[in-house]
Parts: sequence; structure tokens; C-alpha cells
Amino acid sequence: MSEFEAEVKKAEKELEQQSLVPVEPIEEAYRVTDDEYLGDWKMQAQEYQQKFQDAATKAKDFASEKFAQASDKFKEISNKDPKELVEEAKEFARQKPGQTILISAAVGLVLGLLLKGGRR
Repeated sequence: MSEFEAEVKKAEKELEQQSLVPVEPIEEAYRVTDDEYLGDWKMQAQEYQQKFQDAATKAKDFASEKFAQASDKFKEISNKDPKELVEEAKEFARQKPGQTILISAAVGLVLGLLLKGGRR
């Protein structure tokens, strides 16, 4: 028995002797077993496991969907004649010149970073 527990028992006995407050033994009144803590931890772990599995399933479905879309687009582009692709690009540039400039700038920036990074 630790020194603290001995002092608690001593105080309980003094209170009981003076009949000021009926005291229940602390061990019985406030005992929390390891099983209760482990049960809470186990429930939380299972809850987080389920959330993780749900998120992983959603991510897998999203990735599969986007991969299928990209695959379809690639097949569509690969089946077209290069001249037809150039004409579509020109038509897009005529319809949306601002977006075309932004796309060109982004592509130029990425290529510049790749080429500059390759020289280091």
C-alpha cells in the first residue's frame, strides 16, 4: 500500500469515528477497471478503423472513376487525326483566348521548371 493510500484510509477512519460523513471505501465507490478503459479504447479504435475504411473506399472509387475518364479521353484523342486536333485547339483558342493564355503560361512554367531542374 502506498503512502497516499495509507493517508486516505487514515482520513476515512477519522471521519467515520467522528460520524461527520458516512464514508464509502474509495476503492469500491470510484473504482474504474482496466477493462472499462480498454473497452472505450477498443470502441474508439473500431470507430476510427471504420472511418478509415470508408475514406479508403471513397478514395478508391474516386480514383477509379477519374482513371476511367482519363482513359476514355486518351482513347478519344488517340483515335483522332493530328490535323483534327490542331483545328480543335485553334477553335478553342478563338472561343476562349484568356483561358488559352493561362494554359499556355502554366505549361511554359512547368516545362521551364523541369528543364531548369534537369540541369542542376
